[in-house]
Amino acid sequence: MKVLVINCGSSSLKYQVLDMTNEVLECKGLVERIGMEGSAITHEKIGMDKFKNIVPMEDHKDAIGHVLDAIQDEDHGVVKDMSEIGAVGHRVVHAGEKYAHSVLIDDTVMAALEDCVELAPLHNPPNLLGIRACQELMPTTPMVAVFDTAFHQTMPPESYIYAIPYEYYQKYGIRRYGFHGTSHKYVAERAADMLNVNIEDLKLITCHLGNGASVSAIKRGKCLDTSMGFTPLEGLVMGTRSGDIDPAIVTYIREKEGLNQGVANEILNKKSGVLGISGVSSDFRDLEAAAEDGNERAILALKVFAHKVKSYIGAYIAEMNGVDAIIFTAGVGENDIGMRDIICNDMGNLGIKLDLVKNKVRGKEMIISRDDSKVKVLLIPTNEELMIARDTYEIVTKL
Repeated sequence: MKVLVINCGSSSLKYQVLDMTNEVLECKGLVERIGMEGSAITHEKIGMDKFKNIVPMEDHKDAIGHVLDAIQDEDHGVVKDMSEIGAVGHRVVHAGEKYAHSVLIDDTVMAALEDCVELAPLHNPPNLLGIRACQELMPTTPMVAVFDTAFHQTMPPESYIYAIPYEYYQKYGIRRYGFHGTSHKYVAERAADMLNVNIEDLKLITCHLGNGASVSAIKRGKCLDTSMGFTPLEGLVMGTRSGDIDPAIVTYIREKEGLNQGVANEILNKKSGVLGISGVSSDFRDLEAAAEDGNERAILALKVFAHKVKSYIGAYIAEMNGVDAIIFTAGVGENDIGMRDIICNDMGNLGIKLDLVKNKVRGKEMIISRDDSKVKVLLIPTNEELMIARDTYEIVTKL
């Protein structure tokens, strides 16, 4: 069976087609500037050069239509007609407490996702647009929703309840949900395979480090705790997000700066993080270049980021009473040699010993800890699309 994976943003769309008989990626692409001037699709059939078409796309239905044309293209396509696509897997950011696993999409599921829009107003609406567009263009093809929040639904109440009046949880669902769940699940399962140990026998800490970043504690294959919270703003310092701060700071800044409603939220989400500290960039490559040139604020931003990751690792080791492996993934985790070194440095008493030679690698799946390290340190490139395709394939083959 071939599975089409769709990941819709507000004005962009990523897609892949995978043959799930052998889990081979056949093509992938990106649609940009949906509903804007200069909209374009970039398509790549694996083994061939990419091609880019600049074509007007009024909405997500137009965008999906061009995706379907691309995957059926005589020269660059991977199917002769859409009957070869057995299912579509959709990334959906937020399912609230409604779903703890991926589900076949029906009217009930769509209504539930509508209910979660207020929890993810930037993400769920485009996710829903993508689903509806596919349903209209592929009305007989089964579709599956794979949720960023689902993997974290195994957290116990002490991990997800905030110390605010309990009625706010009961009335509005205010609790820690966690995000990046598909990525955390994928690398945890890959770690078990690499270590040749049943995941039920492992305590893992997964570090999804990119412009958005989160850490999860995974015990016996289930999420015990995670750093992101009610929104993706909580937790680690990130590219432009503040992460954990004293909540009183928000009111204090609003009063001092005379800010209108919503401005403080924008500052914490878009002008903070390593960008806010450094004043240079939210891109860690830019920060490292500036740090090498002696920029003290860039150096400080990198240190603050590493400090926060290390703090969560230490907390989760305590929470799980030990750890067998720490996994680094996502853009920074997979490619930033220096950052992995800073995070793992001086943690020998916790059994964490990074091999400085093995660590000199980017984007390659391997164990990068020393042979005598009690805790294994792994680098695993994430593959959320494959995880979505796997869940989709598993659900649809049981129909």
